[in-house]
Amino acid sequence: MSIGVTDEHEELASSLRKWAASLGAIEAIRAAEGRVDERFDDVWAAAEEMGVTAIAVPESAGGGGGSVLDQAVALEACAYELVPGGLLGAAVVATASGTPGRHGVQVRPGGIVWDGGTAGTADPVAGVDMSARHGAAVAGGEAEERVRRTAVTLAAAEASGVARWCLDTAVEYAKVREQFGKPIGSFQAIKHLCAEMLETAEAVAAAAWDAASTATVLDQGQDDDEQWAFAVDVAQTICFDGAVEVAKSCIQVLGGIGFTFEHDAHLYLRRAVSLRALVGPADEAAARLTAAAVAGVRRRVDVDLDGLDEPIRPEIRATAERIAGVPEADQRAVLVETGYLTPHWPAPYGLAADAATQVVIDQELARAGVTRPDLVIAGWAVPTILQHGTDAQRERFVRPSLLGELTWCQLFSEPGSGSDLASLRTRATRVDGGWSLSGQKVWSSVAERADWAICLARTDPDVPQHKGITYFLVDMKSAGIDVRPLREITGEALFNEVFLDDVFVPDDCVVAEPGDGWRLARTTLANERVAMASARLGKSVERAVELAEAGLGPVETARVGHAVALATVCGLLGVRTTLRAIGGHGPGAESSVAKLLGVRSRQTSSALVVELQGDALAAIGPIERDLDGLPADVWEMLNTRCLSIAGGTTQILRNVAGERILGLPR
Repeated sequence: MSIGVTDEHEELASSLRKWAASLGAIEAIRAAEGRVDERFDDVWAAAEEMGVTAIAVPESAGGGGGSVLDQAVALEACAYELVPGGLLGAAVVATASGTPGRHGVQVRPGGIVWDGGTAGTADPVAGVDMSARHGAAVAGGEAEERVRRTAVTLAAAEASGVARWCLDTAVEYAKVREQFGKPIGSFQAIKHLCAEMLETAEAVAAAAWDAASTATVLDQGQDDDEQWAFAVDVAQTICFDGAVEVAKSCIQVLGGIGFTFEHDAHLYLRRAVSLRALVGPADEAAARLTAAAVAGVRRRVDVDLDGLDEPIRPEIRATAERIAGVPEADQRAVLVETGYLTPHWPAPYGLAADAATQVVIDQELARAGVTRPDLVIAGWAVPTILQHGTDAQRERFVRPSLLGELTWCQLFSEPGSGSDLASLRTRATRVDGGWSLSGQKVWSSVAERADWAICLARTDPDVPQHKGITYFLVDMKSAGIDVRPLREITGEALFNEVFLDDVFVPDDCVVAEPGDGWRLARTTLANERVAMASARLGKSVERAVELAEAGLGPVETARVGHAVALATVCGLLGVRTTLRAIGGHGPGAESSVAKLLGVRSRQTSSALVVELQGDALAAIGPIERDLDGLPADVWEMLNTRCLSIAGGTTQILRNVAGERILGLPR
């Protein structure tokens, strides 16, 4: 998806891309090869007529009267079509100064780079980017930092446009280019490469969007300068390296044709490399992020409800305060009674709340100091019962689960099936009054203390795998169930393997119809709600910040900053998903890549924490340790290894992203 998440911004991007495509940009760039004095005047005249570089300038000053975010959306669209000339620099000057920019101005750390030798600068030179020409001059003064931040903000938008073109180009080629009799996009190696490009492109878009959004609210007097500085440093850390990597991967997917001068891919790589050079090293921004995080700064993102909250907030606030006023031990019951525990669920167990209402409830519960209890596996099991179960099943299971009177576990995975859930072998045989289940399940959290389980078993071995599975509710106290703890690499036993030996399950504990299990399992695994993003960075990133406060070298300080940036982007992906929901749209690609990036963030940050401590963790001494004697940081590093396996491996999820989001062939 592009930077913009609203209908208005998507329309703006679409119209500008059509306009930019009509300019013949690539032909103009190729025709200007070797001509260092080329100013792309025809393109500039068209851009001036459209007002592309002055969108964020007030109408009273001759601009478009739009926001910094509007300007960013426009530049992203133009970069997608690789519009040449000095659009970026002119937009930077116009946005920072509040007056229309000059032809060809570019910006870099420490000053301004003027295109084409304008204003008495040094002779112009043809740099790596064939679509621009640069001379050099330095401008300082009090406005320099604002100009720098504006430059990074708008350059990040261009980086997003470049990354998006490279992703789209690679994916379309992978769909049609055949090798060994098949489209190359059906090969897992290509599919994973494209999925990784998607992850990076979404991260770039999210960081660029946030920098521009924060600049917008700053201009409106609704936020502080500190937040924009933080968002800009996240963008500088994420966007430019990200665009370069996506451009490189595009050429890799294209293969030999991508290495030719005739293909446009190298022009986009050149633009990405040039943008990165103009804004400066990512490590510098990462070091600033570390310093800001040590000082207590976190990215606070408030969802703009556009007035939708005004009629509902007073009542929700009063209810939240009423819940906060009862003893803590009784708050869960009141949360259930009011529907505030699961407001996205249908009545009478929830409120069937829309996205805006869910966000307001979250905000007001947080304001009142009320913490919702975690439903754990019930949060997956009960929605399936609500959607597909009988009235009797809903009456029997839903409210007791919400109140915490019933604990659930999940009996899905098997030793031989893993991520290939449809290949499960646990069988269910028809008997008088129900079914007899036999088989082995594995990786079942809390099975040792669960009251009930959701269980998939094969009821028809003679039909295709996905069609012969049934969804059962199993009483974990039934005869024939043997729960055995599994000791993990941490030394603890959080998971279990469960053996079922002729376990009887009555007919009234079958959800929906026999053979519907696969469809129901997808409901269980997909159920999500709209939620506010947390300002916290995650356990291990916060721990890395603590270590940075105690003192680290420059290399390690930058590594902590990179971890801060990635964790922040993971939160931003959630915010963008929420905004889409509030706008009445289904989730975009960012919701699907959020788990992949979230896993990467948690695993790399926990490993970083261990690395930062060097041999101290190997020494015998008074180090904080968990119950199994491991240093707590080592335990966390080991424990997070499960994240890229549980709930579908990272590799399987990339297959899914490649096929369902990017449309690559199976």
